Amino acid sequence: MDEAELMTERRRATLEMVLAESFDLGFLGSMPKEAQITHALGFALVVRQVFPEGHPASFVDLGTGGGVPGLVLACVWPDVPGVLLDASERRCAFLGEAAEALELTAVEVHRGRAEDIGREPKHRGRYGLATARSFGAPSVTAECAAPLLESGGFLIVSEPPDGGPGRWPEEPLVQLGLAVGPMYREFDTYGYQVLRKEGPTDDRFPRRVGVPAKRLLFHE
Repeated sequence: MDEAELMTERRRATLEMVLAESFDLGFLGSMPKEAQITHALGFALVVRQVFPEGHPASFVDLGTGGGVPGLVLACVWPDVPGVLLDASERRCAFLGEAAEALELTAVEVHRGRAEDIGREPKHRGRYGLATARSFGAPSVTAECAAPLLESGGFLIVSEPPDGGPGRWPEEPLVQLGLAVGPMYREFDTYGYQVLRKEGPTDDRFPRRVGVPAKRLLFHE
């Protein structure tokens, strides 16, 4: 699928300007903005393969940072309610301005920690999709994302080039209600691991802020 099919030309042009500003502010890594967009669009291609409708009913992006993949996905699904989660006040202020410039009225920028909102009734078990790129170790990502997903929802995680099935051991994921799904490779370059919410998440999770990273549930 050509990238042009995923969003309008006008929105793509505005998105490129927004991400250029994000790069200048130091919110994005060294990857060129065109590659940043392509990588983020890979999430959308995977979503088309796991959701019959081609998009989720709602989504949350963990650690959106400078806008990827959450801001890009919001451009692909402008009518889908989404939450861009980040702990930084500066990044959240930028994301709010970016969403306004892109006319993304369905998206909400939420400043906070995933460990906290995962326990809030407004967010726990509310989302059909959670996405994560460079959010943390697999154990941290799984523990923070699982409580946010509704039954049957999906977690899609960007994988490193050398990523493999050993990064997501099945047994410890059961207590989070997650089951390991396929790993997709899009644009012949980027890998995306899919996990499905097939059971309840134990009430112990997520643990308080900082604990998931200090006391990993499993090691990759």
